[in-house]
Amino acid sequence: MHPFRCLLPLLLPSLAPAQDLLPKAAPQPAPVVLQNAVLHTIDGGVVLGGTLWFVDGTIRGVLAAGEPPQLPGGVPPRVLDLQGKHVFPGLISAVTSLGLIEIGAVAQTVDTDETGELTPEALALVAVNPDSTAIPVARSNGVLAAGVFPSGGLLPGRASVLQLDGWTNQELAVRAEAGPVIAWPALPGERGPRRGPRRAADGEAPADPVAATRQRRQRIDDAFTAARSWLDAWTADPRLGIDIRHQALVLALRREVPVFVLASDQEQIESAVRWAIERRLRPVIVGGEQADACTALLKQHDVPVIVQGVHRLPLRDDLPIDEPFTLPARLATAGVRFCIATGSDFSNDRNLPYHAATAAAYGLGEARALAAITLDAARILGVDDRLGSLTVGKDATLFVADGHPFELATKIERAFVQGREIDLRNKQTELAKKYRERYRQQRGK
Repeated sequence: MHPFRCLLPLLLPSLAPAQDLLPKAAPQPAPVVLQNAVLHTIDGGVVLGGTLWFVDGTIRGVLAAGEPPQLPGGVPPRVLDLQGKHVFPGLISAVTSLGLIEIGAVAQTVDTDETGELTPEALALVAVNPDSTAIPVARSNGVLAAGVFPSGGLLPGRASVLQLDGWTNQELAVRAEAGPVIAWPALPGERGPRRGPRRAADGEAPADPVAATRQRRQRIDDAFTAARSWLDAWTADPRLGIDIRHQALVLALRREVPVFVLASDQEQIESAVRWAIERRLRPVIVGGEQADACTALLKQHDVPVIVQGVHRLPLRDDLPIDEPFTLPARLATAGVRFCIATGSDFSNDRNLPYHAATAAAYGLGEARALAAITLDAARILGVDDRLGSLTVGKDATLFVADGHPFELATKIERAFVQGREIDLRNKQTELAKKYRERYRQQRGK
């Protein structure tokens, strides 16, 4: 018997508490009216004393102070007087592994990677665990949607955009196929997501690191060449049959979705953009630590950047310590489209608004920084028809807070995902209550 099998009975009970035990939100039973609120619409300014109402999970009215909603007949509405509280669209964690990892040290709970370097057929949505305990933690700080990315290898799979409430993977899906993810190799000496070429199996570095990197870039190019050839042949004769690996790249080849290219350094970004444009793809740079050095190229081809983390150290010792804090402002000044992600472990997605707050304080401004984690993120991920702003016709995915989410003291009081009011409790809030009770009991002695 394999020695690991003897450990299974001991291991599995220890994993059980990692499952989220809260029920999912029930369907919206009646129209909901949020009145006397400060509405942060993102695309239409701030409405003081406004009213927002939604039914069947969709926003139907965003009204100025004193303007009555035109509600449908039938079921009486649920009216909530917010007494000046703030309403925001749900924040979007643009790049994360949320739902793909539960306990990083336990391989059986990590599902970010498939075997092999070229696996575009892998789809993040399929592997997400709807009962991950990290999902309620992110929701409790206003993060109600996420771009979930696979990782590992050169072409690890396709990203999915999810709303953070649902019984099943399909219920979570906002856009199942958001686009393929490409880990563009960095040249030796460059700092990027892969930190140069991988070592050989025996641990030795390749004899010619530059040639090895170029060879790996060629493997990515060959995958798209093969997919294009298959698509042309299959379009001419559907009897050819389906190749799932090639089929996974079809939406990107047709420019219906972008390709998300992990690249941080100037040469890495420039070579990735030129390759993608030559291939007639729609690149989105993920990482972009030196994107400000490539602004002319990025703006020329309208290439967006997902800035992965503001709370980090500069790439080089000779750079100003606030260089990462000011990157979003510099991209905005240059006219480059961007959004902000955390760039950290999935368990820290709850800190997304504080990355934006730092960017706001270092030149970006509050309104622009809020858009960077709402509407701009939705646009780059291709879901701005449903998420990112308080707009009539979009999903009622929003939250109510007693202040601005950039402030640490702000409390998220209510949240709705597609009109369903969700439970904002999570494992951390319940543990806090548990141990406060201990001290309350001790004081009562």
